[in-house]
Amino acid sequence: MKKVLIPILLLILTTSIFAQPTFDLGLKAGINNSKIDFNKSNYTSETIVKSHFGAFGRAGWGRIFVQPEAYFSAKGGDLSENLYQKITSFNYNAVDVPVLLGVKIIKGNSFDFHAVAGPVFSFLTSKKVKGDELLTQEFYKNNYYGFQYGLGIDVWFLTLDARMEHGSSNLYSYPSFDGKNSTFMISVGFKIL
Repeated sequence: MKKVLIPILLLILTTSIFAQPTFDLGLKAGINNSKIDFNKSNYTSETIVKSHFGAFGRAGWGRIFVQPEAYFSAKGGDLSENLYQKITSFNYNAVDVPVLLGVKIIKGNSFDFHAVAGPVFSFLTSKKVKGDELLTQEFYKNNYYGFQYGLGIDVWFLTLDARMEHGSSNLYSYPSFDGKNSTFMISVGFKIL
């Protein structure tokens, strides 16, 4: 398998190096299906649907591109005990800054299919907790980092992306009760440059 994969990767990199550089700038918006996964087995996290909006840039050479983004994102979740009793709802807003490396799997004149992956840095702008006193605002971190990966298509000036985001550092940290972000995102964008 390695004997086949390495020449294919070298061919893609070689053609990308000699390709004409491209640059795109655009706006995007979409929905988040998010939750916080906690390390306590008797509590269950449930997802909630929120939204995000912001901007992206894309600099590429042939099939390879780098895509930095910045967007405002609303996230949160519900926490239940023993799957039946909802005890806490929490919401937080953040400015997310992913820096993604992408590969165009299918590259056409008016249609591209691509895969992206990379780190995301999040900075909380607000935190709200309703319900039981199990979760309190003071134990939210002010920032955290994670990893995003996903697939997308470009049709002329429009983009459509589906991604997963997993927190690598704790968003919520109580002495014996930690939680990490997990979010599924769908975005629609349009290129303005």
